[in-house]
Amino acid sequence: MIDWLDAKHFPYDVITDDDLHFDGQPLLANYKVILTGSHPEYWTSPMRNALEAYLYDGGRLMYLGGNGFYWVTGVDPQRPHVVEVRRGHAGTRSWESAPGEGFLSSTGEPGGLWRHRGLAPNTMAGVGFTSQGWDTRAPGYTRQPGSFDPRVAFIFEGIGPNETIGDFGLVMGGAAGDELDRLDYRLGSPRHTLLLATSSGRHSNYYLLAVEDMPSTSRDVGGTKHALIRADMVYFEMPKGGGVFSVGSIAWSGSLSHNNYDNNVSRITENVLRRFSS
Repeated sequence: MIDWLDAKHFPYDVITDDDLHFDGQPLLANYKVILTGSHPEYWTSPMRNALEAYLYDGGRLMYLGGNGFYWVTGVDPQRPHVVEVRRGHAGTRSWESAPGEGFLSSTGEPGGLWRHRGLAPNTMAGVGFTSQGWDTRAPGYTRQPGSFDPRVAFIFEGIGPNETIGDFGLVMGGAAGDELDRLDYRLGSPRHTLLLATSSGRHSNYYLLAVEDMPSTSRDVGGTKHALIRADMVYFEMPKGGGVFSVGSIAWSGSLSHNNYDNNVSRITENVLRRFSS
């Protein structure tokens, strides 16, 4: 992403998680548009509150990754160098909290997934984690009817109606790969969210459904069979001229530099950034 911003001569500042946690919305208020990296997974309450307030005050967000806004994270108020995560007993996790150890000792709040506190990533980004996988080839996206809505004509300037978006790139050869997010109105995606493009039906059985979506195990949770395994590209407006554009895939940024930056992933990203920053 940084390389692409440099190549396209966009001026930018870099805000760390630490900056956002301690400085909050007043820091974000200096900017017309905020871009995430490819994997913004760990969010504290102050970070999340700051971004949400920024969006409701007219800010614009480009969520250019996957598996974002996922784990409840805490910072010890007395020891700000101590960052705490309690993974609880659900979610795609590398370890599990011991019984009775699900609350953050630093802040006292429930740990685990933001989704299980009624704040799924979908409520802020329009999409939320659905699957992960590592294959010999990651697919691209297919445009959906929502991409032809006049509201998003600016996003698809220079893009053909039948183009596959991002069937190339540095990450497994495609833009829709690694960890994926989906549109889901049941989990809080705003009802006016437009589904612009999707990788649905393009993934192999190396991609499996996230465990929080499975009340019981099944043999039919692979990418060739399950409809929830997909990366969704979405857009929705926020109050006061704000808006959110999300791509739902960690691999998206790896496709930006293909063909010397002359490709449809780069073009779409540039179209949105120019509009959001204007």
